Amino acid sequence: MPAAVDVLLIEDEPSISEAVRFLLTRDGWQCESWPQGLGAIERIRLLAPRLVILDLMLPGRSGAELLADLRADPALSHQPVLLLSAQGTEYLPQGADRVLAKPFANADLRAVVRELLDAT
Repeated sequence: MPAAVDVLLIEDEPSISEAVRFLLTRDGWQCESWPQGLGAIERIRLLAPRLVILDLMLPGRSGAELLADLRADPALSHQPVLLLSAQGTEYLPQGADRVLAKPFANADLRAVVRELLDAT
C-alpha cells in the first residue's frame, strides 16, 4: 500500500492541476492528483491523504456528490476537504472545510492548504 500523501487533488483541468501540484510541491507537500470523479473515493481510501482538494465540476461524479459520499462514510467523514468552484461560493454544497472560488490567488490557496494541514 502506498504511503499516505499530504494532498490529493481531484481536478479535471490539466492546467489547474499542474499549477496546484507545482505550488504545493514547491512548499514541500507531497501531492498526488486524480482527474475525475469516478474512482475518487477509492483513490482517497488508497492514499489516505491529510487533505483533499476537490473541484466542484468533475466528469463522472461531481465534487458535490463526492463530498456527500465522504461525509456519509464513517471511515471518511472527518476527511478535511477544500472545495474549488468556478461557480462562486454562495450555492455550494455543505460539508467542505473551506471553499475557494476560481480563479484564486496562489497565495490564498497556499494559505488555506497550510491552515488545513497544520490542523491535522
